Amino acid sequence: MKKFFSVALIFVLTFVLTACASAADKQEKVKFNKGKLKKIELVAAPSHGSPMIVMRENYSDVPIFGEATTTQEQMINFINKRNPNPKLNCTVPALVSLYWLEGNREGIRPDIAMCQAIKETGTWAYGGDVVPEQNNYCGLGTTGGGVKGAFFPNPQIGVRAHIQHLLSYASKRPPKVDIVDPRYELIKKFRPQIFGKLTKWTELNGVWAVPGHHYGEDILNLWLEAQMPDGSDASLDAADLKVFLADDKAAAHVYRGLVNMERENYYDARDDFQVAVDTEPELTEALFDLALAQEKLNKNDDAIKTYDALLIVDEKFVNAWHNRGRLKLAKDDFDGAIKDFETALEIETINADAYNDIAVAYFRQKKYEDAWKNIQRAAAQSSTNETVKANYEKFSACVKVKKK
Repeated sequence: MKKFFSVALIFVLTFVLTACASAADKQEKVKFNKGKLKKIELVAAPSHGSPMIVMRENYSDVPIFGEATTTQEQMINFINKRNPNPKLNCTVPALVSLYWLEGNREGIRPDIAMCQAIKETGTWAYGGDVVPEQNNYCGLGTTGGGVKGAFFPNPQIGVRAHIQHLLSYASKRPPKVDIVDPRYELIKKFRPQIFGKLTKWTELNGVWAVPGHHYGEDILNLWLEAQMPDGSDASLDAADLKVFLADDKAAAHVYRGLVNMERENYYDARDDFQVAVDTEPELTEALFDLALAQEKLNKNDDAIKTYDALLIVDEKFVNAWHNRGRLKLAKDDFDGAIKDFETALEIETINADAYNDIAVAYFRQKKYEDAWKNIQRAAAQSSTNETVKANYEKFSACVKVKKK
């Protein structure tokens, strides 16, 4: 019965919000200055995703409990690479240390918990309802529509609340220190169907985030990225040894391909990824990495074919939909591009880049009304996305909006 009312409530809220948005559209009269619009160009968002290391363990088997397999140094470098200027109330090394301290105390894997925080905060760029002053790294108490959620007095308490919230899903054992997660007791009392019963990261799909169809997989993809090799000579020597030993041929060639990507040896990287695909045709990491290498070499038709193959293997691979859409957009296949971006939005509803690129597709066809609606949606989803901000500013300078 509770589930029924929850679904009903979501339906009603969706209906109301859609009705309000439609009403708002009807109350506005938009006038486009086509002379100015001809002088500007909207820019597509960058390619999505980084090259991926092979993981032989099934995502569905990765537990929330356990020890870190990523080092603190790797995590620091990963965060700094993704966002050199994170909006934090402490240093990046200090935050990483806090996750290891709090996670290890409760037995929660600190490296993967931190990757969840990276996903939730956009690597601490924010841009949604939560603000940096909250020290809220996992969206605790946020429900959308401007609701900011929980505030914590300092980074350590924010990290502790995050770890305790994970604990509430994964175990019925109480935290080893005082409870600071404001939703811990609520989960325990009102959601017995999940309290202490979700022990794998992918079991958070549709629970921690709604709809969140790929939520756990997205977190684990970040975790794999954090373990990536660098482009040093030592890494290349190690990669050559892996290929020579050939204990796992496909994974070894992917690993060496990753090193070559870091060294910007894109032809060698492509060749290694191709060997991996030839060895194991449905290896998603090899397919995605091969497509990225082909893009780097401007072999875009080859990349589209590789993304086609990847999406047959995994139709929920959101970055593949986005990247294939970008390549179609570059070929002026506007209908195909829009379809791919819309599919990406079905998988990941909070996706400002997808709305941005739909706007670009319409704009290039001079369908300014559709373009304007979608760039507004993109701007509403993220106030920190630089591509969206630049496009919105250029576009809005050519538009006059009047209330009817």
